[in-house]
Amino acid sequence: MHIKKTLMTLLMGTAVVFSASSFAQTLTYGAPITLDAAKKIAAGAATEAKKQNLTVVISIVDSSGTLTYLEKLDGTQIASVDVAIGKARTANNFKRPTKVFEDGVAGGRNVLLSLPEGTLLIEGGLPIVVDNKIIGAIGVSGANSQQDGQIAEAGLATLKTK
Repeated sequence: MHIKKTLMTLLMGTAVVFSASSFAQTLTYGAPITLDAAKKIAAGAATEAKKQNLTVVISIVDSSGTLTYLEKLDGTQIASVDVAIGKARTANNFKRPTKVFEDGVAGGRNVLLSLPEGTLLIEGGLPIVVDNKIIGAIGVSGANSQQDGQIAEAGLATLKTK
């Protein structure tokens, strides 16, 4: 029974990585996100973090992976600055949410640990996609990875409420 459960977990992790891979292949990079759009997304994320009484760093990179905007809420640990930027760059450069990597490792895909230095395999990074083009990515760090992901999603939701 334990072997069957382990095999199923491995297969599910592999399926997540493959489905995200096909998702990523359909996306192309677009013009870089504007500073105004980056600030709007970060504001939405900050509002969600404050609503949950969480202290986080919110980073936005453009479609080249260059930092465009960073916001560190008062009281957030210093290490979260680098982690938030790393999550955003990973999501942008690999064209997929960083949760895909976290799920893959949790599912036994240890080969993911050999990805290039600086690749973060933890939830909280999401590509920013407009008209099927990646214009940048958001990275959030400071809470647990699931909360970071929720805060990043809240930031992206501001794009849909224009």
